[in-house]
Order: sequence, then structure tokens, then C-alpha cells
Amino acid sequence: MSASSRQQEILRAIRLKGTCAVSDIATSLSVSEETIRRDIKLLVADGLVIKTHGKVTMPDDVKEPPFHLRMQENMDAKVNIATAVSRLIDDGETVFLHPGSTTNYVARALCDHSNLVILTNSAEISRTLVSGEGNEVYMAGGLLRTDDAASVGPTAIEFIKNFRVKTAVFSIGAVNPAGLMDFRLSEKEFCQAVIERSERVIVAVDHTKFERKGIVHIANLEEMDLLVTNQDPPAELKAALEAADVEYLVVS
Repeated sequence: MSASSRQQEILRAIRLKGTCAVSDIATSLSVSEETIRRDIKLLVADGLVIKTHGKVTMPDDVKEPPFHLRMQENMDAKVNIATAVSRLIDDGETVFLHPGSTTNYVARALCDHSNLVILTNSAEISRTLVSGEGNEVYMAGGLLRTDDAASVGPTAIEFIKNFRVKTAVFSIGAVNPAGLMDFRLSEKEFCQAVIERSERVIVAVDHTKFERKGIVHIANLEEMDLLVTNQDPPAELKAALEAADVEYLVVS
């Protein structure tokens, strides 16, 4: 494979995954890490990627990839996380599900539950769970985003203020010691309204969310009760979770 072909493959992988380890790229292309580093150096010089600590990402990685791509990223990990979360929810419970790729898998995993009361601002999640045995599904109204068919805005916020829920499940854009982060300002007020009306807040994210920064602070770590993920959090985040008295569950 020529250098230009490798560079195109590197760019394709980063666009799909958001962040890639140099070692993983080398393995996938069956070349040495040194060869990949040379390719990446040229991409960095052209301003196409950013390299930090053995990993490479896009310059605009503060943006989330399109929703249909997020559903494909780390699918096995998300399915395992979703299965674990579903086992924490009882039949008959009142549950809020936040729009997101992982929570879409949670919705699918909840299809064998019955008599759930589901609150969501996601059209996809509503469609998944509305046919469940005895389920009641309430969807917040408002302007639908084109990316993920989620309703946002004042109408959605006012709607959620009518309810109290047993469990809220969030699939947030990024998790770091500073708290829960996302990429849209419209998420902040809505998520806060849900958190204030929830007995238990579960954040379900795969390990890549520990590497992203996000641009909007949604909530402090202590505002959640449980983090469900597929790998141990980095040391700094683990210490912050423990300081905030937040449990975490690692599933594989």
C-alpha cells in the first residue's frame, strides 16, 4: 500500500472512530508503527489531524460524529453496556432514556421488560419501546434535531417537569474529572431538569468518552449515581469518581 493510500485509510478510520491509537492503525494496515508515525507526521503538517500521546484525532473532534456512525462505533461494547443497564431496571419502573447511541441499545435491551413507563425526547427510543408489553411511552415535544430525531427546546423542558422518574439513563458526549460534558448547549438545561427529577442517575458510556473533551458542561460527577462502561476509567477520572462517591461498573 502506498503512503498516500495509507494516509487516506488513516483519515477514514479517524473520521469513523473519532480517536485512534497509533498501534491500532499500524496493526489494521499491517505496517510498523514507525511507518504510521511518518504518515501521521505528514497529515499533522497539513493540518488534517492532531497527534497526542500515541493517539491521533481530527482537529474538529469537539464535534460529535453523525448519529448513524455513532451507532456503529464500538457496537459490541455498547450492547454489553446496554445489557448490564437493562438488568438494573425492574419491570414496572419509570425510566427516562436520553437520546444517544448507547441508550438506543439500552432501549432495545429493555424490550423484554414489561409495564415500563418510559420518558424520552428521542423518537428512535419511543419507536423501539412503544410496542412493549404494557409499556407507556411519553415523548417530549419540541423541535426535532435532524441528526438523531431528538426533541429539544423549552417545550421539551416544560414537558419533563411534569414527571418524576425512578431511573434516568444518559449516554453523554464525554466524561472527565470536570464532570459530564456534551457538544450542544441545548442539552444542558434539559438534562438538568431530568437529573433534578430522578431518584437514580446512570451514565452509560464506552471508554472512548473518557478521551473526548466536550464543550458544554452538563453536570458535576456527584450528580450521577452510577457509571456503566466497558473499561476501567483512567486513573484521574477514577479518583474523581471515588471523591464524588460515584460507583462504576465495568462490563465486558
